[in-house]
Amino acid sequence: MDDMNMSSSDDSAMSMSMMSMTFFTSTMTPIYSATWAPKSTGQYAGTCIFLILLATIFRALLAVKAWKETAWMDAEFNRRYVTVAGKESMPKRISSDSDSKRMILSENGVEEDVVVVKKRKVCTRPWRITTDPVRAAMDTIIAGVGYLLMLAVMTMNVGYFLSILGGTFLGSLALGRYAIQEQH
Repeated sequence: MDDMNMSSSDDSAMSMSMMSMTFFTSTMTPIYSATWAPKSTGQYAGTCIFLILLATIFRALLAVKAWKETAWMDAEFNRRYVTVAGKESMPKRISSDSDSKRMILSENGVEEDVVVVKKRKVCTRPWRITTDPVRAAMDTIIAGVGYLLMLAVMTMNVGYFLSILGGTFLGSLALGRYAIQEQH
């Protein structure tokens, strides 16, 4: 019994070491599992179309995440904060800050007295039950789809590789302008 196990493990190790690391063209390359191995040209084309769609969905997920991050940031800036008794109010703190400067802003003859404050450090936003679990789920889905695309490329099949590039192009062409995150 041990001889059979050794023989099969030697065979699999031998086939792994002989695996070529060059691109090749085959319409029967398995993807994700041994059962997903196209047996005809039509099945291969269907697999390539699936990869195009998956890469396009990946780009769409990146655009949705950027859109949600912008919405969450806008909500953060629009949030009202409560003043705590015994603590200085924000306008008082800002006006007494050494980095703040009083200036006059004028436009079309109207003058406004303003305080300009230099941002000193990056401030971490607080953890929120309405935002952070959604962000974590989106990051997990994006990582999962990205790893599926990576595994398809790692088959070294030219058709799969070009399908993923094509889907990336289509997704970026359609949704790339939304994936750019605005800086506040």
